[in-house]
Amino acid sequence: MDFGKIIERIKAILTTPRTEWPVVAAEPTNVQRLYAGYIALVAALPVIAGFIKGSLIGSSAFGITVRTPIGMGLVGMLLQYVLALVLVYVVALIVNALAPTFGGEKDMNQALKTVAYAWTASWVAGIGVIVPWLGLLIMLVGGVYSIYLLYLGLPHTMKCPPEKAGGYTAVSVIIAIVLGWIVGLIVAGVIGTAALTGAAVGGVHITGSNGDNVSIDSNSALGKLAAMGERAEQASKELEAAQKSGDSAAQSAAMGKMMGAMSGSNGSVEALAPDQIKAFLPESLGSLKRTSLSAQRNSAMGMQISQASAGYAADNGQHITLEVSDTGGAKGFMSLAAAMAPEEEKQTEHGYEKTYSADGNLVHEEWDTQSKYGEYSVVVGKRFTVKANGNVDSIEQLKQAVASIDLAKLESLKDAGVKAN
Repeated sequence: MDFGKIIERIKAILTTPRTEWPVVAAEPTNVQRLYAGYIALVAALPVIAGFIKGSLIGSSAFGITVRTPIGMGLVGMLLQYVLALVLVYVVALIVNALAPTFGGEKDMNQALKTVAYAWTASWVAGIGVIVPWLGLLIMLVGGVYSIYLLYLGLPHTMKCPPEKAGGYTAVSVIIAIVLGWIVGLIVAGVIGTAALTGAAVGGVHITGSNGDNVSIDSNSALGKLAAMGERAEQASKELEAAQKSGDSAAQSAAMGKMMGAMSGSNGSVEALAPDQIKAFLPESLGSLKRTSLSAQRNSAMGMQISQASAGYAADNGQHITLEVSDTGGAKGFMSLAAAMAPEEEKQTEHGYEKTYSADGNLVHEEWDTQSKYGEYSVVVGKRFTVKANGNVDSIEQLKQAVASIDLAKLESLKDAGVKAN
């Protein structure tokens, strides 16, 4: 297994799919080589991340952290991995069988290539499960980007007319989602938990009995992903040229451009400075006095993220942690994820959890009446997140804590530090 080659393929299929799919289609291979040289490794990424999240980190709600026992987590991880490998092949069989219906040519090796490389975005984004709440949105973005990759790849690998690729993609995705649900049910039945997710495909308009009339709304999620892919392709070319030049400054700038393009921000973004973001945190929250304050800005691969956090406490034992985060270079992902996030509400015996939109902002709240613990989060300007959590009398105190932040001023900074390509 050539890890260097696998990493190069992942990079190419994610950043330059339009030029990489013809290369993929022309490569001689077979089922065994595809599994051993690519699928077996990349498909393991979300499975391993899921085990780390479920059994090592755990899921927290209402002040309680729940972890799947290590032994059961390992069983679930292995089962999910095996089923994932099987699912890839089953979906490839379906893609192959559908080829003549949409004017394509049947070829099982090409069908397996199509599914494996299109699902790369979903597998890589699956690592996001480790990140609470926002990680699920990252996974959703990865899933939709995989749909876009499938749409781009079918005309090359399965030789279908480009005008029929939309219909071919839609039918294949619907079947894959149903099969994915079945896999989720099987794994959930074994480890004793159930977490099913679904994604809607919007912006594709298909008419004609064989899907021969297809258009994509440029303002839809899929249309935005298409534009994101084009920007990433151009940025990747600049990065390659910078690497050949040996100029470290040019390489750093090019990496920032590429990550900005991949995140949908259409340019590199400098996150707010620690002192600037820390200034949003008040000295007190009613009777709760500030007991701690910290801020930091981190960067990696040309992307920056800033976060400031403060702790507040009162003599009666109540405490709140208030955080302000600037997603910086990932603000494009945040924007897309916020636009695609489903509105939902879950009721429990002692409380609730819900996600919804209010005044154009994505809001997440949860509360437990028994433990008196809750969390209230708001995504502001599709770039910043403000979150309050802790033990208080009611969820209203957490809402007031978030409201103590000047959200209007924070939103006015949504374009701060953006350097257009």
